Amino acid sequence: MATSGSYSFNLDIDEIVEEAHERAGLGRAYSGADYRTARRSLNLLGQEFANKGINLWTIREGTLSLNQGGGSYTLPSYVLAILDHSVRTGSGTGQSDLAITRMSLGEWASLTNKNSTGRPNKLYIERLRDGPRLYPWPVPDNDTYTLVYYYVSMIEDSTSGSITQYDAPTRFLPAIVSGLSYHIALKNPNTMDRVPMLKQIYDEDFSLAAQEDRDRSDFKITPKVT
Repeated sequence: MATSGSYSFNLDIDEIVEEAHERAGLGRAYSGADYRTARRSLNLLGQEFANKGINLWTIREGTLSLNQGGGSYTLPSYVLAILDHSVRTGSGTGQSDLAITRMSLGEWASLTNKNSTGRPNKLYIERLRDGPRLYPWPVPDNDTYTLVYYYVSMIEDSTSGSITQYDAPTRFLPAIVSGLSYHIALKNPNTMDRVPMLKQIYDEDFSLAAQEDRDRSDFKITPKVT
């Protein structure tokens, strides 16, 4: 039996809205106002996904040149969380990355001299509304250091248009559609009886996708015997 040989299935924003509208029990026809509110719910769904945990496709690598005497640096607002970080010197075969530790607020506050200079080996991260602010310590004593960090990025905005796709891998499409149908039903008094069922389907779809979206590297636990 012949198969398509194609692996390109995806849904654009319009198709996601249409599918979710049908699942919510509202049929295929919807107004421009319905579309706008659905797209708004889709953007809120992206924030909800971020709050549920780390989505592997949103992990990015970033670099930041550290300046001599530069005690603080602000990252873009789309940076939600910093997962790992190191200080890099040199380049090519002479490149060297030194892992640095993250300080708690208490550790940062208890530093006697926050203006000490040297090669940074610690980092305090302040989570602000407009983006994280980083405080490397000691303060860089020259311009040769680069901070290399891995961060969780926001999911890109859902905009209008049939050629625009949601910023997520296709394995998350069931969770995206079921989540949107649940949020659409919440806003319509005629579909309130479907809300519990749609919520259950959404939770199940997201749980399945999240279980699949995991790190598969080896994990080894060595007991400490004293």
